[in-house]
Order: sequence, then structure tokens, then C-alpha cells
Amino acid sequence: MTTHDDGIRVAVLDDYQGVAAGLADWGGLGPEVAVEFFSEPVPRVDAAARLAPYTVLCLMRERMPLDAELIAALPNLRLVVFTGGRNPSVDVAALTARGIMVCNTRNGEGGIATAELAIALMLACARNLKREFANMAAGRWQETVGEGLEGRTLGLLGLGRIGARVAAVGRALGMRATAWSPNLTPERAEAGGAALVTREALFAQSDVVSLHMVLAPSTRGIVGEAEIARMREGAILINTSRGPLIDEAALVAALSEGRIRAGLDVFDREPLPADHPLRRLPNAVLTPHLGYVTQSTFRMFYEDTVEAIAAWRRGAPVRVVTS
Repeated sequence: MTTHDDGIRVAVLDDYQGVAAGLADWGGLGPEVAVEFFSEPVPRVDAAARLAPYTVLCLMRERMPLDAELIAALPNLRLVVFTGGRNPSVDVAALTARGIMVCNTRNGEGGIATAELAIALMLACARNLKREFANMAAGRWQETVGEGLEGRTLGLLGLGRIGARVAAVGRALGMRATAWSPNLTPERAEAGGAALVTREALFAQSDVVSLHMVLAPSTRGIVGEAEIARMREGAILINTSRGPLIDEAALVAALSEGRIRAGLDVFDREPLPADHPLRRLPNAVLTPHLGYVTQSTFRMFYEDTVEAIAAWRRGAPVRVVTS
């Protein structure tokens, strides 16, 4: 059994809702382990100084990037645990090179919850819920005329686990589901509940386009000015995947002109700055990256995080991530 020095300090970062302490038995790690919870994001300019004392960093998904430069400035760091199965914002190779262990957690119901949120954003756009919620709070009554989704075309950019679930719900609403991704075949599209179309046709023919792709160099900006220009007047663009999949400037321009509507859960920069132009657009329904944020998922995340720390201290680490 491998033991570690007493006085271990654990930082649980980006606990926005202040729920981490109550969702797992942190006290079970022992009296020599001091756990501190950060409800506010740590600014990059302060990260090295703020995080230098900690032995363990617990990251919530990709909220806190951990690159080689920051890793080199953290002399006491010996373990990183991030929630979810993968985290491209963490330089695992740099951590491994310094002998720092990296572990992850299970995914929870994040995929299911994200699909549900995509549908919620779709409905909010179609029924003008942003405006009508504000109207009701202000004492006004029924000012918009919404649209039904039955008979409309749902275009899915990406048809993996989440995209296929969105397709299934879309069909239940009476929508026609189509899909495109670089390696999608007609057979795989059919198995996912959609008809394969070309990328150009997906944007030109869909009443709703919903993104379900992994962010990679090949997919960054995959929805650009040309794709947005092909969309029908009044079409809805949904993004619950990653903000940089869309050219943000092109999106803001199209929304400002009133050509399309958008339901967005993810952004180029998160948290989204308070003065960001997207916040001021009436045809943009915005949520603060809530796709995976559910009670059961967070409970699993934090219970798995505590388990990973305890296992590391015993010298028998679990769910080790390698570069």
C-alpha cells in the first residue's frame, strides 16, 4: 500500500451551484485531507498563484483549462481528477511527464440530459418562450404567435448517441429527421433514425438544425457564414455541443439581421461575458451550459471524484487517464 504525505489539500473547482460538498462524502477522505470548494471561476491570470498550494485538483468537465504552462506553475500538484470520460482542456501528456496522476469519472446521464435540453431549446425558439416568459413576469399577456414542429424537418449535424436521441424525440413530435456528418453512411443514418443528406442540403432544407459533434481541429467552425447563409428564413439553430463549432461572428450577424433564431447552451468563452452581444438578441434563447447539469449526474461525478482520490491515496488508482 502506498501512502502519501499528511496535509493533502484538495481544490474542487468551478462548483458554480455550491452543491459539491453535499453530493459526496468528502469527510470520508480523512482528517488530514483539507477540501476546499470554489464556487467562482479562477481567472487565468490568477490561476498559478491561487492553485499552487493544492495537491489535488478536481475539475468539472472543461470549465478550467489545465495546459502545460499552468501545470508547470503548480509545484505541489500530484493528482488531477476531471469529471466525465474525456477532457480536451487538460494536457494529460504534460501531467504524465511530471508524474502527476490523472483520473476521470463515469459520464452519468449527461448524454440523455443534453438531448432533452436540445429539444427544450428547440421548443423555446419555436414558441417564443423567452419573450413570453418576460411578458408574464412583467404583467403583460400573449404577444407572439408561435410555430408547431409537426411536419417540420430536423437536421442533425452529427448522429451519435445524443444526436440519435434527439432524432427519436423529433420523430415523436412528428418531425422528419435528416442527418449529416463526415463519415456517416446511409445505413448508419437509418439505424440512428434519420435520412442521410448532404451537408449543403441539411442547412438549406431544415427548419431546425441541431449540432451534435465533438469539437476537434477538423470541426472547429464547421458551421460558418456559408452554412448559416443557406438556412431558411426563420430557421432555428441549436447548439448543445461546443461553442466553437459555430463561427460566432457569423452567427451574431445573422441573428442581428433577424434571419434565423438560435437556442444556445454553449459558447466560445464560458462563462459568457455579461456584455456579450448574444445576451442582447431577442431571437437567441440562451442557457449557461446546462446540458449535463442534473442532480444524478453531479452526484455520480462527485462520488466518483472522492473514490478516485481515496483510491490514489491507497496506491490503487481507478479510472486512470493516459495520454
